[in-house]
Amino acid sequence: MNAQDLYRSKLVAIDDAVSHIQSDHDVIVAQCASEPQGCMSRFHIVGDRVQNVRVFSVLTLKEYDFYMKKEMKGHFELASWFHAPGSRAALKAGTGTVTYVPNMLHRAATDRIHAHRPDIFFGTCTPPDKHGFVSLALGITYEKDIMDHARLVILEVNPRLPRTFGDTQVHVSEVDYFVEHDQEVPSLPAPVPNAIDLQIGAHIADLVEDGSTLQLGIGGIPNAAALALKDKKDLGVHTEMLVDSMMELYEMGVITNARKALKPGKFLTTFAMGSRKFYDWLDDNVAVEFQRGSWVNNPAIVAQNSRMVSVNTCISVDFTGQVASESIGTSQYSGTGGQSDTAQGAVAGFDGLGKSIIACYSTAKNGTVSTITPTLPLGSAVTLHRSHVDHVVTEHGVARLRGRTVRERTRELISIAHPDFRAELAEQARKLGYL
Repeated sequence: MNAQDLYRSKLVAIDDAVSHIQSDHDVIVAQCASEPQGCMSRFHIVGDRVQNVRVFSVLTLKEYDFYMKKEMKGHFELASWFHAPGSRAALKAGTGTVTYVPNMLHRAATDRIHAHRPDIFFGTCTPPDKHGFVSLALGITYEKDIMDHARLVILEVNPRLPRTFGDTQVHVSEVDYFVEHDQEVPSLPAPVPNAIDLQIGAHIADLVEDGSTLQLGIGGIPNAAALALKDKKDLGVHTEMLVDSMMELYEMGVITNARKALKPGKFLTTFAMGSRKFYDWLDDNVAVEFQRGSWVNNPAIVAQNSRMVSVNTCISVDFTGQVASESIGTSQYSGTGGQSDTAQGAVAGFDGLGKSIIACYSTAKNGTVSTITPTLPLGSAVTLHRSHVDHVVTEHGVARLRGRTVRERTRELISIAHPDFRAELAEQARKLGYL
């Protein structure tokens, strides 16, 4: 049987694909722009006949019935590696259908495989080429590792996905079932930076030297940092997430990838999400290489880059340098993601020139709360251990913490706190014996 005939023989309807879900299954779905939305929107149809199905995901983009409806409790549970608005809403509503999976992103797949072999993987892909290969297109953070171990692999074929290079190719013989689902690829409009974002972005840009290799996330602050880099030269990219701003810097000649020590000439990423223009740019673009998150985000691999600069954001930082980026007290807001991976890798850079940057606004809740705090709120998850923290940036400047004492750190952090809180913070620091 030739590859095209083999592909056609594996085509099923979405509801038939979903019918393979059984009680006590671990179901893993692809993340972000690779989310199999056709299938996920139908998971709930088997709810009345299954119990204790766990669906693992990162940044679930839609509020699907299988976890948003209270009647799904006991039938389905969304096990999120990184919360999104939908999972946060379900938690707030008390559906009892959402939980969090503590993780470092480069080990998310391998750690879960260690705990329980995945039963079904649902992902997305391009139509097969003439040789019978599909492309997983926009993400292989954990997807390829899970596919290697899942008992059943089901891919949702979307002709609007870009064909990308690296480790994204899969032959039709390696897939159990395909479903065809033509839809717009989920997009993420680039956020427009506000005045504070731009101030923070300028401070970050001052720390980036020509020839640096970058990891930038998504959001107002990373986007502002990208805009502030327009006068830099020969930047490279080794990043967990590839976004529009990196394409724009490449088109401006700022990013060339020419001076990278690891994979020179190539963007290195594990997943991408952005605009339709961005997806068209990614299509058949040999300058962009997708690799598994277990490799891209491995701190030992990140450390092989020259002048590596990792830029991440957080919720709060305490006087000793502990960084909380994922929870507000005991309330899980997002997830660890790749922050710990890339921050550790950057400061361990082989050339000794790497930098980790943690950025945040100096206040929260409309200016009523300082994000620089004596101690983290009770129950807060420490996303980045204080021993790994390098630079902390707010709109008021840069605090350099690497190698410094608690007393030095406290002074540095108070200096970048909002002026309205500095006197109070200094008094609290004296009571703690930090000043």
